[in-house]
Amino acid sequence: MAKVELTQIPVSQMVIGLTVKLPLSWTSHPFFRSKVKIEQQIQIEMIKGLDVSFVYLVDGHDLLPKIDVPVEIEQPEKVVNQDIDYRPLAKKSIRVSQQRFLKSVNDIRTGFGKIVSDPEGAYRETATLVEDLVEHLYESETPHLTLVSSGETDVSVTQHGISVAVISMMIGHTLSLPKKDVRDVALGSLFHDIGKLKVPDVIRRKRGELSDHESNFLKMHPNFGHEMLKRTGLFPDAMLDIVLHHHEFIDGSGYPHHLTEANILLTTQIVSLANDYETLLHQYQTPQIALGILFKTHSSKHSDNLISVLVKILGIYPPGTIVRLTDDSIAKVMMTTADVKQPHVWSCNVSGAEPSFRFLINEDVQVKEVVKLDDLSDGAMKTLQVNSPISFYFNNFNH
Repeated sequence: MAKVELTQIPVSQMVIGLTVKLPLSWTSHPFFRSKVKIEQQIQIEMIKGLDVSFVYLVDGHDLLPKIDVPVEIEQPEKVVNQDIDYRPLAKKSIRVSQQRFLKSVNDIRTGFGKIVSDPEGAYRETATLVEDLVEHLYESETPHLTLVSSGETDVSVTQHGISVAVISMMIGHTLSLPKKDVRDVALGSLFHDIGKLKVPDVIRRKRGELSDHESNFLKMHPNFGHEMLKRTGLFPDAMLDIVLHHHEFIDGSGYPHHLTEANILLTTQIVSLANDYETLLHQYQTPQIALGILFKTHSSKHSDNLISVLVKILGIYPPGTIVRLTDDSIAKVMMTTADVKQPHVWSCNVSGAEPSFRFLINEDVQVKEVVKLDDLSDGAMKTLQVNSPISFYFNNFNH
């Protein structure tokens, strides 16, 4: 039997009810399979974020205007200026982001240390840090995310707080929230897990499954943190709401109060989403897999609009993703760019040799596919430091 040729339609024509096939391999998108039944607007937004100009129409032709012939999609010719070597500037910008991240981690640790003995000092320290974060976010109209690390094998409460703040602030920036709200999001993110410091280390650092008693104790950390901060009388209500409710979900399945969407502030919903993604990231180690798990199994917990914004911010190859390039090199994505298939990367050959920082637009090389960690050689794993914890910070390099 002759193979039926599917019709191509522009992504702009997609509507709920269609069944489409993505012109991508399964490693390049967060869906279960390449054939997708469109049942939610967020699915359309996610496909639009995959850097494809068309999809194949499988079913639902009656939902579209009559198409007599396949629509040919013209790919715009990419203009690549290979005469300018932007690598030194890109490397410098990543180094600056790393330095800013480490300073932020140290600053918030200082704030944590003063919250009981010198609450006013703690507030001044963290308010200054928030202003630094806001300044770094708004340095450019189009900030990007870059990969950073504290060099520690475990992600601390403070390191996690900075990374959640960065993602949350990027979401707020994309939504054009007032700076007051962005500051509340930042401050709430920084302190959202401070209550965990009242949870015994034997529970907080346990590697295996928690008992019911241990799990219930750990779930008290939002209450512990809220009580600790509210007692100072210094922190704004919106920030305190984030600390108390950052584990609430719009479907009512969260804790401690099982709130639903109508009763959760938007700023709190933003931090809840960023925290959920960060938690999955540390569980699965791979940014793209964490994003896929979030979309496939946690989509009812967060609003479609916020998830679509998160997808836009992270891109299809978030920083920390291990990929194969079109020249068959293996690489770790270091920083997102306007062209999602040509990020800045740290690369090596399949054996781990010939390490180098690469600015793909200069080379006209693209990401070919995501690589599973199990498929990497020991040399490549060592060169790319694939087991290092992943955190994010702002980067305003826009070339």
